[in-house]
Amino acid sequence: MDDDGRYRDGRSDFIRGAKDIAKVAKKQVGKKVGRGVDKMADEYTRRSYKRFEEEDDDDDYSDSRANDDEGHSDSTEGHDEDDEIYEGEYQGIPRADSGKAPGMDGVMTAEAQQFRDLSAYEGERRKDQEELAQQYESILQECGHGKFQWTLYFVLGLALMADGVEIFVVGFVLPFAEKDMCLSEPNKGMLGLIVYLGMMVGAFVWGGLADRIGRRQTLLIALSINSVFAFFSSFVQGYISFLFCRLTSGVGIGGSIPIVFSYYSEFLAQEKRGEHLSWLCMFWMLGGIYAAAMAWAIIPHYGWSFQMGSAYQFHSWRVFVLVCAFPAVAAICALTTMPESPRFFLENGKHDEAWMILKQVHDTNMRAKGYPERVFSVTTIKTVKQMEDLVNLGDGAAWHEKWRIKLTTLFHQVWSNFQAVFSPEYRRTTYMMMAVWFSMSFSYYGLTVWFPDMIKYLQKQEYSSRTKVFIKEKVEHVTFNFTLENQVHRQGEYFNDKFMNLKMRSMVFEDSLFEECFFEDITSSNTFFKNCTFIATLFYNTDLFKYRLVNCRLINSTFLHNKEGCMLSDVSDENNAYMVYFVSFLGTLAVLPGNIVSALLMDKIGRLRMLAGSSVISCISCFFLSFGNSESAMIALLCLFGGISIASWNSLDVLTVELYPSDKRTTAFGFLNALCKLAAVLGISIFTSFVGITKAVPILFASGALAAGSFLALKLPETRGQVLK
Repeated sequence: MDDDGRYRDGRSDFIRGAKDIAKVAKKQVGKKVGRGVDKMADEYTRRSYKRFEEEDDDDDYSDSRANDDEGHSDSTEGHDEDDEIYEGEYQGIPRADSGKAPGMDGVMTAEAQQFRDLSAYEGERRKDQEELAQQYESILQECGHGKFQWTLYFVLGLALMADGVEIFVVGFVLPFAEKDMCLSEPNKGMLGLIVYLGMMVGAFVWGGLADRIGRRQTLLIALSINSVFAFFSSFVQGYISFLFCRLTSGVGIGGSIPIVFSYYSEFLAQEKRGEHLSWLCMFWMLGGIYAAAMAWAIIPHYGWSFQMGSAYQFHSWRVFVLVCAFPAVAAICALTTMPESPRFFLENGKHDEAWMILKQVHDTNMRAKGYPERVFSVTTIKTVKQMEDLVNLGDGAAWHEKWRIKLTTLFHQVWSNFQAVFSPEYRRTTYMMMAVWFSMSFSYYGLTVWFPDMIKYLQKQEYSSRTKVFIKEKVEHVTFNFTLENQVHRQGEYFNDKFMNLKMRSMVFEDSLFEECFFEDITSSNTFFKNCTFIATLFYNTDLFKYRLVNCRLINSTFLHNKEGCMLSDVSDENNAYMVYFVSFLGTLAVLPGNIVSALLMDKIGRLRMLAGSSVISCISCFFLSFGNSESAMIALLCLFGGISIASWNSLDVLTVELYPSDKRTTAFGFLNALCKLAAVLGISIFTSFVGITKAVPILFASGALAAGSFLALKLPETRGQVLK
């Protein structure tokens, strides 16, 4: 009997121990936010307990219940009474003394406990992040700044260069793509804005993903999408397919700016961060210069083209689109040799991976400096407490179900991270940064697009002032085989004249008579015949479509083998195209002095002074636009504005990186960059609508936005001299 009693006591202790283990498991599960996960854990606990229950016979179970009433096991000693659990709790049965229905006070108490546990957990996580920030800065100091950072600088610079190229591609090809795709004015406007819309979506999506799956991996995916669809856009023929490819290409490249700056900043020590992030901005300028130079060198060479019948055409502007994908492809190839951000690994509890990368940084820099014998002294690094995912479908679940759960979980994580940017801790900073980003982008992009349009308008005005007018001229038996340009002929008479193998540019014939004339191989732009009469006239292989004949009479006249093509009222010639490339080239090149100055002074005078000061000077420079009444003056003012405002952008990029912690950095940066692209679309749409009407409204809008941005910038916290959160 003694043996039997000891056996029962052992069984009782074993059951109580199992209950205690289940209790601990339940308390841990209670710290999770999702109720669905809690239910799954409770089900697991209940099944575990009932398994032990079923192993006992009735007598043994009764005896163990009696022993359980007498005392507690050692493992439960010291717990509060409220924390004690009982057998029925595992089966969903309320306490007998509660006298209340399940789902009332019990649920409220559980939720309150869950909230307390979550708050304590967040507090521990924040403490871990603060300790990590301090230790990580010390580790970067030990690793030094050298070959590794400079290698990463050029690799990420290629990705930033691809972003700069993307901005200019559509603007350069638009005057020539409209001829191939028969674009109307609304379609041209949509094609010009579609890249900004794609980049807006991409910045938000890739920025959020980079905080969850890693900077390097997300950047590789984004650049791959950009390069693939940029390649396809070079070959597609239709407007809709080209529009879709440029939109998707913009979505891909939209992630480059938020990820590149966050990625690079996590390899930079405190005293190097502001300066070298500013140096990185120079690659955006190089992207603009590369695009302008390639457009200048490729697009005017119409011989670099081929066609297969009338259905497929590949002109020189498509070669330019293809060449513009090279920076993204080069960035992908180079990025495959670089490691993930160690700060991202540490934020996600991957200590060993982060240590190996930091050791690689240290050893690379020390070998390059001639100290290969120096040993990386760091042995342990603080990692941040993780929010564990308890979703486990088991081995029996279908692959598509596993992927659905993974994607759903990832979406909720990204969305939760985005909401945290507007939490009370960061709400004021986020709203202030939104206002500064919006005002800067609205004025900068609005003015930079308004400048070329104003230059085109001034060119058109100057061109019109040189128009030659001929009245009541009589021309007989004359062959015209040279270019006719910028002329107006009124009440003229043309008898038995031949117009052969020539171009007509900006030609207008009003109230004129053409009798027994012959038009052959005519190419025209902005050419019209108004209230004219054609008698016994033959049109052979011309593009003088009927829409060019306004209120004209045709008597015994014939059209044979008319040229096929788009009915464009005005096609820009190569001279205007060269001017667009030249202006863009000068505008991006003018950024160089401002970039150098901002890089050298960023860590000396601080981010806020640089941002506010540059915005104020840019605001003042806007007023000089009122005096730009010539083409050369507008180009000079464009260069002045671009050189000054770049310091504001550099400061804003550095400030955005440093104001948010690592687990929210690219999410916040991506959201603010998406807002920037939205402001760009609004600014471009508003500013260009005033071209040829007034200069006062765009100048007032831009000046007001810059003044507001400089004022709000002073309300932000200074981050110079602080460790990376």
